[in-house]
Amino acid sequence: MSAQTALVVTSIASPNRALTELAAGAVANSVEFIVIGDLASPDTFELDGCRFFGVAEQRALGFRTAAATPTRHYARKNIGYLLAASEGAQIIVETDDDNHPRAGFWAERSRHQRVKTIPPDAGWVNVYRHFSEATIWPRGLPLDAIHVPGPPYDALDATEADCPIQQGLADDNPDVDAIYRLSQSLPQSFHRDRRVVLAPGTWSPFNSQNTAWWRDAFALLYLPAHCSFRMTDIWRSFVAQRIAWENGWSVLFHEPTVHQERNDHDLMADFAQEIPGYLNNRAIGDALGALTLAPGLDHLGENLRTCYAELVKMDLVGAAELELLDAWLADLADLAT
Repeated sequence: MSAQTALVVTSIASPNRALTELAAGAVANSVEFIVIGDLASPDTFELDGCRFFGVAEQRALGFRTAAATPTRHYARKNIGYLLAASEGAQIIVETDDDNHPRAGFWAERSRHQRVKTIPPDAGWVNVYRHFSEATIWPRGLPLDAIHVPGPPYDALDATEADCPIQQGLADDNPDVDAIYRLSQSLPQSFHRDRRVVLAPGTWSPFNSQNTAWWRDAFALLYLPAHCSFRMTDIWRSFVAQRIAWENGWSVLFHEPTVHQERNDHDLMADFAQEIPGYLNNRAIGDALGALTLAPGLDHLGENLRTCYAELVKMDLVGAAELELLDAWLADLADLAT
């Protein structure tokens, strides 16, 4: 990585082992490391190699998004994205405070790759099938797509792909839904010698736990705040994929470069938060797929608003989301002037 790469995490924890490892790696690899706190964050947060911003410090940055985003919400991570972008980051890497980086996490990243490609218009695919022989699926995948067979990895053709959004996997405690955690076994690990991209018309959820974004796609980092907590990064991924298709972009899924030692969770509470996704993720894909969007970087903002207006229309996201999104877009416009 380079000084033009920023690492963004949101956390209410005191400096823990994962954050300490991230900070040390950031220093060693000339990466700007930003941690966005919340009301439950400790009064004092001191960690060499890391810049911590509590709620007061976030609001002092002057971003409209900082004032408009609810507290006690993961979407406050948006403020970290804006800060990194305002300071000239060309790549933003995001992860969480329970992910431990491996050496590959800090390796140079390439936006353009020749890589195995899941064909266009394949619908919903279980990407994890290409990285594991276990019965495992990513959080956000429609449940009726878990066992749908797709072409085996070795049968996929390689193509040249422009991948300004890249999802790295996580070993040991990967990003799976509450139904998996309540019914299947962990830990699980993934193959480290595989990469795939999704062609337009092919859907898979991706998360915010080990994801890299190039500057052209920064607008699509936006995390919605007025929806189910467990769906905020998943529904973001659906919106980002839909808009990416208009620009000839592919989403890359690659080998695990972190391993997760998951923070404590109430799995039944997670399940309740995921119900809107279990019931509606396929319908969201259908609705977003039917929208008329415009290609080009100049249209990213209006495309975002079109997509989130559709989610509001579906009564899955609150109407207040559009005001917060407008604040985000205004902040991005300010950065461009």
